[in-house]
Amino acid sequence: MKFAYKFNNLLGAVFRRGNLLFTPDGYSVISPVGNRITIFDLKNNKSNTLCIESQYNYTAIDLSPNGCLLVVVNEIGEAQMISMISQTTIHRYKFRGEVKHVRFSPDGHFFAACVDTAVLVFVAPGESSGSYGSFVVHRAFEVGFDETVFVDWAPNSRVIAIGSRDNTVRLQNVTWLKTFRPFVLGGHREAIVGCFFEEKTLDVNTISKEGLLMLWECGMELEDVDKTREEIAGETEESIGKKKRIAGSDSDEDSEPDAFTTEKDLEGEDAGNRKELTLERLKDAASSKEGEERDEQGKLVVQAKRHPFYYKRLARHYLADLPRAENRNAVVTAATYHQKLRILVVAFSTGSFYLYELPDVNLIHSLSISEASIGSVSFNDTGDWLALGVSSLGQLLVWEWQSEQYIMKQQEHSQGMNCLSYAPDGHQLVTGGQDGKVKLWNVTSGFCVVTFSEHTAAVMAVEFSRNKKFLVSASLDGTVRAYDVVRYRNFRTFASPEPVQFASVAVDCSGELVAAGGQDMFEIYLWSMKLGRLLEVLSGHEGPVVSLAFSPVASSSAMVSGSWDQTLRIWNCLETSGAHETVQVGSDVVCVAFKPDGEEVAVSTLNGNITVFHVKTSAQLASIEGRKDMEGSISQTDVISAKKNLLGRAFTSICYSADGECVLAGGKSKYVCIYNVKEAILLKKFQITHNRSLDGMDVSTK
Repeated sequence: MKFAYKFNNLLGAVFRRGNLLFTPDGYSVISPVGNRITIFDLKNNKSNTLCIESQYNYTAIDLSPNGCLLVVVNEIGEAQMISMISQTTIHRYKFRGEVKHVRFSPDGHFFAACVDTAVLVFVAPGESSGSYGSFVVHRAFEVGFDETVFVDWAPNSRVIAIGSRDNTVRLQNVTWLKTFRPFVLGGHREAIVGCFFEEKTLDVNTISKEGLLMLWECGMELEDVDKTREEIAGETEESIGKKKRIAGSDSDEDSEPDAFTTEKDLEGEDAGNRKELTLERLKDAASSKEGEERDEQGKLVVQAKRHPFYYKRLARHYLADLPRAENRNAVVTAATYHQKLRILVVAFSTGSFYLYELPDVNLIHSLSISEASIGSVSFNDTGDWLALGVSSLGQLLVWEWQSEQYIMKQQEHSQGMNCLSYAPDGHQLVTGGQDGKVKLWNVTSGFCVVTFSEHTAAVMAVEFSRNKKFLVSASLDGTVRAYDVVRYRNFRTFASPEPVQFASVAVDCSGELVAAGGQDMFEIYLWSMKLGRLLEVLSGHEGPVVSLAFSPVASSSAMVSGSWDQTLRIWNCLETSGAHETVQVGSDVVCVAFKPDGEEVAVSTLNGNITVFHVKTSAQLASIEGRKDMEGSISQTDVISAKKNLLGRAFTSICYSADGECVLAGGKSKYVCIYNVKEAILLKKFQITHNRSLDGMDVSTK
């Protein structure tokens, strides 16, 4: 089909909330971007967004050790199990609440999820577990007095450590163990941020929100957990006996005849008293059993046998002293631990993170990446790369801490995107944001190539030149800037004689002329690209000039402008620059677009209509009523119904297809519509997103 479009990739956003993951090979980062999952291939410098979409934003994700299964959970507890081989959803599950954390076991047999005050352990489907059911619950632990926020698996995949907001870490067994008993690790004053097992042992490291790190040592070895207490005691006795035998043999070999002293003389003076004391000691020694202790009076001391599974706190370290020296309100927001290298990474709300080497807790590296809170941090398998995500800024970094260089650094527009434009060849895309930045994106790789930060106010319009060598941007700071796409520099800055807030911009077919429309002065300014000089000021509009377009035909110098004064004006910039023709459209103009042959122009107005005019005769050729195709919806702040809300909808952006037969239109709606211009009918309607976490996505029938 001609309009059988399907989702290909997601550009402009790299991280929203949740946790970051590395694939088992360590070369790709998996990031939750709203209600979608994006995989950044750092080796081939490409990004790929899965076609799978959720109705709400993802909050917790984890990948199986073999990299075949991905479990993702959104903010209302809807879980999906995704096959990374076919990139399709194979199972679904609904939790009773929001899931804070998901973690697969090291052997891949189980995965655990933190839900409210409980932790659910599921059997992972596959050959390793022998089960192919969907989300089969193996065990459920209702352990916390507050929400459980973190879970980690022991190296044997049979014990889990559960961190909770009640300031404790609890250890539970997933499968039956002979000597195990549930254990609680306390001492923290604020909520737990992370708890991590050591490699090949049951030792645990816990860190809480206030920056307190505790190192815990287990009284048992990892392989002794599945042995009975008698077996452990027998092994202990055997080892003690061996030591005694070895010590005894050594003493026999090294022993020499004792020298005769008066103390050993039992037949001299006072021999009777000493003999009686010696005999009493021999009797006591004969009556006492091995392992019993007696006091000074010879009474038996009764001792309770200690359970072999216990934890002992080795040390406490306060890691928040450095960040709190700069900001006293700094708290730990994320942490991760690499078992093989024994390196702990602690991220703070101040935008800085620190690397510590355990068990000595030596600071080996620190870096500040932003002023916003770091939401997620993750190590790759080798421990060389560190992925960090900042939710509030939409920032994703991959940092190689040993060489201290960025492997990847991507950030979205921090305050929303206002405009975009394709390069003529379709390989690049430029966007302008409310934050005053202009970003150039590579469509093939999905990465931002360069960010221009010269504007000091919101960027309202951007456009590529026909020769693909430069692009222009118009901003509310009163400047129009031209950027070299090859050398990535701002080589021209255009300004008006008086300060003007520019709301629209256009470049002619030859790239010689640049036009910009004012938002507060209602005039159009025309500059020469080569000279950088203002050529003409076109007056006539009585409202903000919100859209400009030059004719795409090289032999024509026609330009059209749309304004909120409900008029469309057609200008001839080269022949008679001041002369123009005015067309009344009956409503405020929002956007204008030229047909590829330059004969017609389409105008989108505030009443939801798209009207097509002939450029030379100014005759109306077609009219499309598109308001009802946008469908009404309500937001949280609306006090009117969806039907009334629909009356304020309009298409804010339109463009022609390459053959000029169809018009693509989008606006304040989740739908993009394709219309046939000649027949004035709707051909296809695409829903851009199903994300109900966005305000105004719910459709009401009131």
